[in-house]
Amino acid sequence: MSTTNYPSASPQSQPPKRDSKNLIIGLLAVGILGTWGYFLWDKNKSDQQITQLQTQYVAVDSSKNELQKSYDASLTRLDSLTGFNNELEGKLTERNSEINKLKGQIGSILKKQKLTDAEKKQAQALIAELNEKISNLEQEVARLTAENQQLTTDKTQLTQDKEKLTNDLQTTTTQKQDLEKKVDIASTLNASNINITPVDERKGGKEKVTTTAKRVDKLVITLDVENRIAPTGNADIYVAITGPDGKPIQVESLGSGTFTTREDGDKPFTYKVPVEIETGKTRHVEFAWKPGSAFQKGTYKIEVYHNGFKIGQATRELKKGGLFS
Repeated sequence: MSTTNYPSASPQSQPPKRDSKNLIIGLLAVGILGTWGYFLWDKNKSDQQITQLQTQYVAVDSSKNELQKSYDASLTRLDSLTGFNNELEGKLTERNSEINKLKGQIGSILKKQKLTDAEKKQAQALIAELNEKISNLEQEVARLTAENQQLTTDKTQLTQDKEKLTNDLQTTTTQKQDLEKKVDIASTLNASNINITPVDERKGGKEKVTTTAKRVDKLVITLDVENRIAPTGNADIYVAITGPDGKPIQVESLGSGTFTTREDGDKPFTYKVPVEIETGKTRHVEFAWKPGSAFQKGTYKIEVYHNGFKIGQATRELKKGGLFS
């Protein structure tokens, strides 16, 4: 056997290069397709998860919205009662306090972005309690409103009755006043038989009628008074004496003063005479006017008043005495 370092002229067997390249390309294509398939599967799975999450979010959001709607409906009912409640003078203050507390609790829960099942149940329970209290409040407001309407009706009727009674009372009062006035006027005493006697008082208690002015010590005045309807009791008769000079005679120490007449206003009187009268009976009145000073010659006028009316008058003339009078 011979050995040589030169290559043999006969060719040696080698694997074809193109087939190996195609195999690599094929394997890469399969890998790429597998990767895309995975990506597509993973994307589809992610889309499903997103869709599920969106569905769950919508469900949760819908549940929260339902709670919010339920709460808003409760508030609407409550607002409709507010005006009535204010008009009923704060009679429902305690219940309003309880309702405001529930509103605060529900509002705190619904402010959260997401609600747990426990929070949703709590909100539902609080809204149910709120609706129950609002229903009770509606019933109370309805009852109080009905009572208020009845009170308003009663008040209207009472006001009308009061006005009628007031008018009737005013009419009755006016009639009563008119009647009292008529009775008062009708009860004025009637005076008759007025007489003025000038008297000279002498030693030993003897008295003598005289018309000489300088000898007259007093004027004795008599009259009869009566009235059919005047009540039994005391009455005051005012006597106004006017002297010859036309001036009223007044002596303050003897009880002179001023009284009010129905027609002439205030008038000075000389003497006030108390009289005990009896209904329907005539009373004789007699009194003496003794001024303590000299009488003047001339005519003295006597006017008698009762109840502000002049009921009679008389005159007496005193003369100047002669040489031996």
